[in-house]
Amino acid sequence: MKMTRLSVAVAGALALCAASAQAAAPVKIAFITDMSGVYSAVDGPGGVAAIKMAIHDFGGQVLGRKIELMTFDHQNKADLAAAKAKEFLSQDGADMLVAGTNSATALAMEPVAAQYKRPMMVVGAGASTIVGKQCTPYTDMYAYNTTALARGTAKAIVAKGGKTWYFLTANYAFGKSLESDAAKVVNASGGKVLGQVYAPLSSSDFSSYLLQAQASKAQVLGLANAGGDAVNSIKQATQFGITKTMKLAGLLLLVTDIHSIGLASAQGLYLTTPWYWNQNATTRKWSERFYKEEHVMPTFIQAGDYSAVMTYLKAVKAAGTTNGAKVMAELHKMKVNDMFMQGGYMAPNGLTVHDMYLAQVKTPAESKGEWDLYNIVQKIPGPDAFGPIADYGCPLAK
Repeated sequence: MKMTRLSVAVAGALALCAASAQAAAPVKIAFITDMSGVYSAVDGPGGVAAIKMAIHDFGGQVLGRKIELMTFDHQNKADLAAAKAKEFLSQDGADMLVAGTNSATALAMEPVAAQYKRPMMVVGAGASTIVGKQCTPYTDMYAYNTTALARGTAKAIVAKGGKTWYFLTANYAFGKSLESDAAKVVNASGGKVLGQVYAPLSSSDFSSYLLQAQASKAQVLGLANAGGDAVNSIKQATQFGITKTMKLAGLLLLVTDIHSIGLASAQGLYLTTPWYWNQNATTRKWSERFYKEEHVMPTFIQAGDYSAVMTYLKAVKAAGTTNGAKVMAELHKMKVNDMFMQGGYMAPNGLTVHDMYLAQVKTPAESKGEWDLYNIVQKIPGPDAFGPIADYGCPLAK
């Protein structure tokens, strides 16, 4: 009888210890992005640094639990991204995913997050289809999308006389989505699309594609690409004299891209962005902290990584749990006011709506320093930038 009581007591003690250990399990954030390829400079290791800043600024814990960050280089391969997302969620206990650059990888991860009922905050990927027909209750498209880029840059260039367009497009989900959204804006604004050419991701030689574009005699070359591809295509367009007959429209350009291209070649380019490091005192203060660690100014994607993780942690705190459905419910109720956006809110399709900005690259004479690269020309209110939610075709928005 004594042994039975002892066994019960030991079993009870072990159960209490197990429950205590489980209650103290860390909150795990899994960040999957391009760490070494064509998009690594715009997110990658800098995105890791930004998320670590967010975890530090939040106090390193939430609900009495330590916050841990897990990372993975998807190498711009959708199958790798989906497989690792499943491993993080099913085996490593990840509570949420941060989807970095590359829309194909984000689209592959999205149903995995939904299957495991964990939030996925999309920061670096831009294809509007993420919150379109493939939308899920567990997706938050946080920083930007191809619709907002097109409604900013393409509309501005057509208004300034750039009526005929030819697209040089990255041959995967993001590029095609950006081209499609920009073409709609061009046509709706009274312009005309004369054609397009598709270039593989991570191309090094754009000469044949640029010559095809030049032969179209279009006024505008729309660059539906990003990262290293955008940098290389702009540099080569300048070298080959394409810019003497065509105006370049960089539909997704980031501050590191412009820095790499140089103001001499990039001056005058219009671009649309949700954030710029030198926008105001708050963005400058945060960016100077980032610069001290990374020795480059942050892109809007890296700033978005910081903001998204902070917003997620606030939602966890408000919900009192990491349960995916309850955290998503809090995210839908929240207004985001921080260093990245003001008055941001999540629409029923999972799109975070916030102001975007039309910027123009400065001339060398205008620039006051190495990273002083943009003039902010116009603020575009969130609903105008992202357009009607019903147009995305998400069943959740009906």
